[in-house]
This record gives sequence, structure tokens and C-alpha cells, in this order.
Amino acid sequence: MEYGMFQFMNLLFPIMFIVIFVIVIGSFIAVAVKGVGTWARNNAQPVIDADATVVSRREDIRRGTNHHRYTTYYVTFEMEDRTRQEFAVSGREYGQISEGDYGQLTFQGTRFLGFRRVI
Repeated sequence: MEYGMFQFMNLLFPIMFIVIFVIVIGSFIAVAVKGVGTWARNNAQPVIDADATVVSRREDIRRGTNHHRYTTYYVTFEMEDRTRQEFAVSGREYGQISEGDYGQLTFQGTRFLGFRRVI
């Protein structure tokens, strides 16, 4: 009986290793394909300049390994036709934009290209 269990374990571990390896590689490929798809869709869109008002700002802080923190900054703009769109922006841009600012928003699909405040 013990010998049969030993054979079963010798088969189980390589199979589990292969399954986990395939899941990890498959996840990596799926994320890469999604990123390339978003990039391609944005490139196919026209560059748009729109008058817009900043209606909100937010930060998404995530913890990584070794106590590292990763912050993604978002700004929501409202265009003159009352539609709203949120964009991920750099920390530098985030620091220069305040709620209530009005100006010229430039974007391409979901890609933020810039915001020039009008005083």
C-alpha cells in the first residue's frame, strides 16, 4: 500500500508543477495581450483637444514587496457636453492639477496626453 502511495506522489508533483507553470505563463501572456490591445486601440483613436474642468482627483496606493508602495494617480475631467472621463496621470501632472481647474484637455482614447490650464 505504501509503495502505491509513493508512486502516486511521484506522478502528482510533476503534474502539479506543470499545471502551476502553465497558469503563471498563461497569466503573463494574458496581461501582455491586454496591454498591447489597449495600446493599439488608443493609437487607432484621433487625438482630441477638448475644453474641460477637473471634477475630481484620486490616488490608488498599492503595497508591493519589501514595504514598497506604488501609487497611481487619476484625474476626472468633465467636458463641455457634460461627459466625464478619468485618466491615469503622472505624479508630476497630478501635483499641478487641482479640482475646479478649467482648460484644454488633450487625450487619445484612454491615454492622457496633457492638460493646459486656462486662467
